Amino acid sequence: MTEPLSQATIETVKATVPALAQHGTAITTAMYARLFEDAHIRNLFNHANQGESGAQVHALAAAILAYARNIDNLGALAPVIDRIAYKHVGYHILPEHYPYVANALLGAIQQVLGEAASEAVLKAWGEAYWFLADLLTAREAVLRGEIQRAEGGWHGWRQFVVAEKIRESSAITSFVLRPADSGPVLRHRPGQYLTFRLQPPGAPELKRNYSISCAPNGRFYRISVKREADGQGGSRYLHDDIKVGDVLETTPPAGDFFLSDAPQRPVILLSGGVGLTPMVSMAETIAAQHADLEAHYVHATTNSDTHAMDAHVRGLAAEHGKLRVATFYSEPGTADRLGETHDGEGFVSIDWLARTTPLHDADIYLCGPKPFLRAFVSGLALAGVAADRIHYEFFGPADELIAA
Repeated sequence: MTEPLSQATIETVKATVPALAQHGTAITTAMYARLFEDAHIRNLFNHANQGESGAQVHALAAAILAYARNIDNLGALAPVIDRIAYKHVGYHILPEHYPYVANALLGAIQQVLGEAASEAVLKAWGEAYWFLADLLTAREAVLRGEIQRAEGGWHGWRQFVVAEKIRESSAITSFVLRPADSGPVLRHRPGQYLTFRLQPPGAPELKRNYSISCAPNGRFYRISVKREADGQGGSRYLHDDIKVGDVLETTPPAGDFFLSDAPQRPVILLSGGVGLTPMVSMAETIAAQHADLEAHYVHATTNSDTHAMDAHVRGLAAEHGKLRVATFYSEPGTADRLGETHDGEGFVSIDWLARTTPLHDADIYLCGPKPFLRAFVSGLALAGVAADRIHYEFFGPADELIAA
């Protein structure tokens, strides 16, 4: 069992909050620079999140600041700890990797804070880091044990063959993946993702997360990927280079965003753009396993050219009977017709949801780009929806969303 932090350590760490608020991004920038000096550690990361936007740098700075502020109330950080543990399982980060992060973090604190990083401050942050590391490695061990004991579970990287490649819209393509060893696959929880190790020709190895877009079935996974015009090439590599018969490597399904195994109230699935992928997994599961559940699938996209899997979802709704579908187009095309191709124009609003769905009596699952999530996570809370009924998945690091 992890030894509790001493009161002296707690007080010293909390005393660094003003410095972290002022210099947090400088510290995390320096930390990553130190960490990535080691190639085998550098290869563990998704470097799309290390790009010009500095998303991961800001996210980690926010997380460190939140840890310092709540170090005497760690219950407040439990959801974040769980989310990080799932990410580590996905990226195959192991206990032996933690000392590298410790050395990089403490070195960065000393580098940026200078004389303010006294021996007492560094000692306290070293103890605080290893306290958190012990919590994380314990949780990761539990998750890995559950995965390996389950039918079709595995540890580390496993090869999957691309059995089908399906164009879903102008930008989104689905890939059906079957295990190269012909064994069963772990039944994921609807909403979880896979982490891939990709090797584009003539380019560095890439790590990417993609949500599973089918219900759990024990035989295959499906991911539905938007081809991004910019970025560092993961989606472009899949769209442009990967063919039926090619092999991809992935770790087991991970993620703390998933549909409840036994929903106790109506469900609203709300997505924007390619955020529909985990929602389709949930919708398939509802159609197959929850015949009496009232559910609403609300999706926002640009127009029918970008709208993926619409016929599939509407087929699920017709089969289920209590799953209602509504789609909003922000920029309808010339061939789009209100009431035929889509149900609303412009953007989904909280007011519309309140009028047409059991908003205050439902569990609400959200997935989409950060502006979409930022609007709805805060908007739903302001509308009086209980926090424990708002569940969301985000693309990339969760900086301001987890630090609030």
